[in-house]
Amino acid sequence: MSVCKRCGAEFSCAMADGGDGGPCWCTAMPPAVPVPAADTDVSCWCPACLKLHIENKRRGGEADPAAKHQ
Repeated sequence: MSVCKRCGAEFSCAMADGGDGGPCWCTAMPPAVPVPAADTDVSCWCPACLKLHIENKRRGGEADPAAKHQ
């Protein structure tokens, strides 16, 4: 299980947690954040936070889902 760095929710990330070798759920989402360098210590966002971030960016509003989820 992964933990969302924005809201603390637990969720499954195929990239970090492994799995059946298929792509992570996030690869089906529109591009919303830059892909970090391989040597960067980053963690994923849960589906709710990533969806909120994408929607807020689309609307031109606040792009930080943590402000809404806390």
